Amino acid sequence: MQLDLSRWKHFTAMAIIGDGVMGMIQPTRTAKAWHYGPEPWKNLMQSLEDRPNLTRLISAAQVVGGILWVLHSSREDVTAKTPVKIDEARRRLA
Repeated sequence: MQLDLSRWKHFTAMAIIGDGVMGMIQPTRTAKAWHYGPEPWKNLMQSLEDRPNLTRLISAAQVVGGILWVLHSSREDVTAKTPVKIDEARRRLA
């Protein structure tokens, strides 16, 4: 079975963007949702829960980063799937 990497990239980007949107809308609730894990992580999430504006800022950056990742990876996918025409390349070089 062959994995379609572009599909997984797209799915991951959607999750990142969605989590960022939720963090902007409900920053305290979003930080509470991530309270599980190692102690340093829990401490970080507690501090983000106490600072909703910082959580919103990080979430906005997360949304922008996810969108840029999608745009960049889709550009790579298009160029990788575009066949190279040797005749046209020769004309441009000449």
